[in-house]
Amino acid sequence: MPPFFMNKRLILLLASVILLVALIGFSIKGDRELSWPEKFVKDSTGLFQTVFHKPAQFFGGAFEEIGNLKDTYEENKYLKSRVEQYASLDSEVQRLRKENDRLRADVGAKTDLSKFEPITGTLIARNPDRWYEYITIDRGKQNGVTEDMAVMTSKGLIGKIKSVDAFTSTVQLLSAQDRVNQVPAIVKGKENIFGLIAGYDEKREMLLYRNINTSMDIKKGDKVVTAGNGGVFTSELSIGTVEDVQPDSYGLTKMAYVKPSANFYDVENVFIIKRAASVPPEGDVSDGDAEEEAK
Repeated sequence: MPPFFMNKRLILLLASVILLVALIGFSIKGDRELSWPEKFVKDSTGLFQTVFHKPAQFFGGAFEEIGNLKDTYEENKYLKSRVEQYASLDSEVQRLRKENDRLRADVGAKTDLSKFEPITGTLIARNPDRWYEYITIDRGKQNGVTEDMAVMTSKGLIGKIKSVDAFTSTVQLLSAQDRVNQVPAIVKGKENIFGLIAGYDEKREMLLYRNINTSMDIKKGDKVVTAGNGGVFTSELSIGTVEDVQPDSYGLTKMAYVKPSANFYDVENVFIIKRAASVPPEGDVSDGDAEEEAK
C-alpha cells in the first residue's frame, strides 16, 4: 500500500477540507432549505443577539443621555453667568444714567445760582436715627463755610449750616423737628403771601407753612420760595409747592402743606449759598432817614 494512505492524519485533514468545501457550496445556494444543524446555529445566534442587544442599547443610550445632560448643565451654567453679567451691566447703566442726570441738573443749578457764588459740596455722612434732621458734608471753614448759610440741591432748599469744623459741616434739614427751625417764606401768586415754614409732617412728607392770614387766597399748586428777610436765607430760593390748605387749630390763621422741591431722603451733591449783604455805604442815608434818626 502506498505510504500516502498509511498517514491517517493526512487522510483526516483531506476529508475535513472536502466536507468544508461541500458545506460552503450548499450554503451558497439561496433557494435550498437549511439543515437542522444550520437552523440550530442560526436560531441560537439570533437569540443571543436579541438577549444582549437590548441591554447594550439601553446602557449605550443611558451613557449618551448622561453626556447630553452634562452638556446641558454646562450650557445652562454659562447662560446664567451671562444673564448675571447683563443684569449687572444694566444696573451699572441705570446708575450711570441717574448720576449723569443728577450732574446735568447740578450744572444747570450752579449756572442759575452763579449770582450767589455757591460752594459745592458732597454728603459724606448721615445718621440713620436722625435721617430727616441732619447730614454731614465735606466742606468747612477752610472752604469759606460759616454757620446759618443756606444749603440746597439742584431741586431746591434743604436746610442751613448748623455747625462748622475745619473741613466738614453739619446741615440741619428743613424737616428737622426743632422749634427754632423756621424759614420766612412767600407764596408766589397774584400777590405775595408771607408766612413761615415751621415744622414737618413725616406721615405726609411735607413741610408746614404757617401764619397765613385767613383772608389770603392760597391754593394748591402755588410756588413757595424764601422771603429773604430772616437774616439767614437769601430770597427767591425754591422751597416747594402748596398741596393742601387747612385752618389752624384755633381758626385764626391758615396752614398749608408744602411738598418740598428737593428730596430730603436722597441727598448727594449740595450747594452752600452765601448770603449777599445789603448794607448801604456810610453816608448814603436819605434825608428822611436822617430826620428819623434825629428824632
